[in-house]
Amino acid sequence: MITRRHLVGLAAASALAPAVSPCIARAQQAWPNRIVKLVAPFPPGGGTDVVARILSNRLSEVWAQQVIVENKPGAGGNFGAEQVARSEPDGYTILIAALPMAVNRFLFRSLSYDSISDFAPVIMICQFPNLLVVPNSSPVKSVKELIAHGKANSGKLTFASSGVGTSPHLSGELFKRMAGFEMTHVPYRGVAPALSDVIPGRVDMMFNTAAGVLQQVRAGQVRGLAVSTAKRSPTAPEFPTVAESGLPGFDVTSWYALFVPIRTPADVVKKMHADTAAILAEPAIKTRLEQVGVEVVASTPAELGARLKAETEQWGPIIKAAGIKTQD
Repeated sequence: MITRRHLVGLAAASALAPAVSPCIARAQQAWPNRIVKLVAPFPPGGGTDVVARILSNRLSEVWAQQVIVENKPGAGGNFGAEQVARSEPDGYTILIAALPMAVNRFLFRSLSYDSISDFAPVIMICQFPNLLVVPNSSPVKSVKELIAHGKANSGKLTFASSGVGTSPHLSGELFKRMAGFEMTHVPYRGVAPALSDVIPGRVDMMFNTAAGVLQQVRAGQVRGLAVSTAKRSPTAPEFPTVAESGLPGFDVTSWYALFVPIRTPADVVKKMHADTAAILAEPAIKTRLEQVGVEVVASTPAELGARLKAETEQWGPIIKAAGIKTQD
């Protein structure tokens, strides 16, 4: 029998119990239980953005929570990376990153984050070549012809990129060093504005991610010459490699990967990896990614961490030798 004394005691105990804030209560629920933000550190329309949106749409379905893509371009990917590095390590802010994660430390005088110590690797999504393209009005129709044209006009040609320190930029720098002629680098804030100058011939050539330019090549807007990887790409087999086309030893392989702030709970990282890997194994998603010129990898977090470290060690000496600098 519940007496008045019992009721008074229960009320007193309830008053003394600590209040559970909405934030704590939400955090105690299974992840994810609210909107997840996927930060793409480059403008809409480029390869990073394309891959991010393919993933975000499917992840929204799997997680039953909206995954929104937030484009945060600027400073060769640094603005977006800094935002994620400084965000709460709760799994609700994810970075989709590429080669700048490995090379920006060599290009910028100072960074407010460290790509290795401030981030936890989740998964390498895919890898892909950069595609060397020239305007349709260009007189060159092969890598050998481009090298000959470049040597005959050393210092007069220009090459575009989607930003300083990006894989397309470094591909161009490596190409001119190995080919033995000078070109002027013209950086843009993303692939769309770069293409707008390459297509009409205001810039002489460009390397760009397959995801960002393959569709334009196949549509006949620009002429594709070769891919940057050591082997032909299974997603764009019609193009020879730069190495087999006149520049032996040339090899630049690009990638996209997911990272989160370093103190993100291990169980959240584990679920994020498992769900993303499962999505990448789906035939429909795999086909969509292959259509934009990328090859699915779906690495483990440890494999991604090792790849980031290896890329850092590979590109540091090349950047130093080439004297590549930013104006930050």
